[in-house]
Amino acid sequence: MSAHPANYSAIVRGAGPTGSLAALAMARAGWQVTLYDPSDAAALVGRRRAYALTHSSCKLLQRLDLWDAMAPHCHPFDRLELRDLGSRSQTAFAVPDAVGWIVEHQALQKELLEACNHHPGVQLSLGQEASIAPDRDQLTVIAEGGRSPSRLDLGIGFSGFRYRQGCLTALVQLDRHCSPTTAWELFCPEGPLAVLPLGEGRTQVVWSAPQQRCEQRTNLSDEAFLEQLNTALPSEVNAIGLHDQPAWFPVEWRIASRLGRGNTLLCGESAHRCHPVGGQGLNLCWRDVETLARLASDPHCDVRSLVRRYSRRRWLDLLGVLLATDFLVRLFSNRNRLLLILRRLAISLLNYSAPLRRRSLNLATYGPKGILLTTGWQQLNNQPS
Repeated sequence: MSAHPANYSAIVRGAGPTGSLAALAMARAGWQVTLYDPSDAAALVGRRRAYALTHSSCKLLQRLDLWDAMAPHCHPFDRLELRDLGSRSQTAFAVPDAVGWIVEHQALQKELLEACNHHPGVQLSLGQEASIAPDRDQLTVIAEGGRSPSRLDLGIGFSGFRYRQGCLTALVQLDRHCSPTTAWELFCPEGPLAVLPLGEGRTQVVWSAPQQRCEQRTNLSDEAFLEQLNTALPSEVNAIGLHDQPAWFPVEWRIASRLGRGNTLLCGESAHRCHPVGGQGLNLCWRDVETLARLASDPHCDVRSLVRRYSRRRWLDLLGVLLATDFLVRLFSNRNRLLLILRRLAISLLNYSAPLRRRSLNLATYGPKGILLTTGWQQLNNQPS
C-alpha cells in the first residue's frame, strides 16, 4: 500500500480487532494515527471468544503484512458441514486448502496491539479517554462497538431490534475421533449452532437459543452442560470437557442511519450489528477496514471526501449481509411445512451443484459482490455430500 503524500492524521476511537486493524491500515497508507481506548491492553486482550476468518479477511491481513504473524494462531478448516435438522437435509463445502480459519480473540488482539505498538505511524493511548479534540482536517474513525458513546454524541441513530435468541459461547474439548479440520453449522429449531475447530481437539461452540435457555445453560454444572450440548451436536462430534465457563450475550440486528458526518466515520460494530450465523460479524467489520484502507491510500481524497465515499461504498455490502443473516435465521428457525420442503430443496441443489456452492461461499466471503464472481479461491469438490 502506497504512502499518502499529504501525511494526513487520524484519531481512531476503540482499539478492539476492528479499531486496531483500521489504525494499522491507515498508518500503512502513510497517515499519522492516534489509537485511543478507555480499556487497557490487558482488558482488550482478555476477552474469551473465537472468530471465523474468511479469505477476504486473510487477503486484507496479507496486504497489511500481518498474515505471517497471524497465521500461526489461525487454525484452518477445509470442510464446512451444513445440516438443517428441521428438514433433515445436509450438504458440505470442501476445498483443498482452507474454507476459512478459526482464531482466538486473545491471540488476534495481542498481535494487533503489538503491531500497532511497533509501527511508527501509530501512537497508542490505552486506558484513558481521548482528550484531544480533532481539528477539521483530521479524520476520526469510530470503532467503539455497538454501544458507541461517540456515535451517540454525533446524533447518529442506530436502528434495529433485539432477537429473542441469545448466543452462548463456550470453549470445549472434543474426543480424539472428531475431525480437527471440519467446522459445522447446524440449523436447529431453537437457533443456529456453530462448531469451530481450534486444533488439538479444542473447539469454540457458538450456540443460539432463546435467551432464557442460554442463561439457564450457563448456570449448569459442567457435566449437565456437556450432556445438553452433545444432545444438540451431530453424532460425529462428541464434547468431553470444558475449557472455560460458558457465557452468553443478547443478539441484535442494527444499522446506523448514516456511516459518517463531517470528518467522522463509523467502522465495525459502531455502524452495524448482525446475528452471528455464518460467522459474518468480524469479517463484515474488516471489509469496512478494507474500504477505508483503499480510500486512505488515494492521494486525491481529502478527509471529508473520504468520509462521503466510504459511506457510499459500504451500504450495499452492509445491507446485503444484514438482510441475508436475518433471512437465514428466520427461515431455518421456522417449522412451517412448506418452508421445510423449500429448505430441503435448496440444500439438495447445493449438494449436487458445485458452481452453486462456489457462489454461496463467494457470497459469504466477499458479500453481495461475491455473487457476481464466476471463479474464486474455492476449488470445490464436484461430488455430492
